[in-house]
Amino acid sequence: MLLKKYTLEIFKSKCQADAKGVHCFAHLEQDVSDTIPYLNTVLGGFEYLSDPPAVTFKAQGKLITVHGRKIAVNALKDEKEARKIVEWLKNEINTVWETKDDIEPCYTGMPRPGIIEILKLLPKTNCRECNEATCMVFATKIAEGAKGPEDCPRLGEDENKKLTEYMSQFNLDL
Repeated sequence: MLLKKYTLEIFKSKCQADAKGVHCFAHLEQDVSDTIPYLNTVLGGFEYLSDPPAVTFKAQGKLITVHGRKIAVNALKDEKEARKIVEWLKNEINTVWETKDDIEPCYTGMPRPGIIEILKLLPKTNCRECNEATCMVFATKIAEGAKGPEDCPRLGEDENKKLTEYMSQFNLDL
C-alpha cells in the first residue's frame, strides 16, 4: 500500500462567498508522484502536467486534481462527501500502484474542448437563465466539465444534440 494517511482541509470558495458547497484538499503523508502517469491512464485525465507531476480528471461529477502530496476536489456538498471521494481516490491510487506493471503510463492529457466551438452552439442571448453572467462564461464551464448542455434552458434540441456530440469526444462524462 502506497498511500496510507492524509488529512483533509475543507473550505468555502473565497471567490464565491455565497456558494453553498465546499472544496477540499487532502494533504497526503506519502508522495504519490510516481502513480500519476498510471492514474492518468486509468482515470482518463484531461490535463496532465509533468513538472511537477499532476493530473486533473472528472469523476463522480467533480473535478479532481492529484499532485504528489495533495489532492484537490471541487464543488462538494459537505465534509462527508469529501471523505467519501478522497477514500475512493486513495483506493484507486493504491490499486493503480499495485497493478502498475500491467498499465501503460500516459504522460499527456486528453484533447480539450474549444470554448469558441461550444459558444457557436449556444443561443448567445446572455439570458442568465443558466445562472451564469454570459454565454461565454457558460461555454467555459462546459469546457471545464462543470456544466452540461442540459444546463442551458434556451438550447434547442438540435443544438443540444450537436453540443453533446461535440463534448462526447472529450470524455467529460456529460
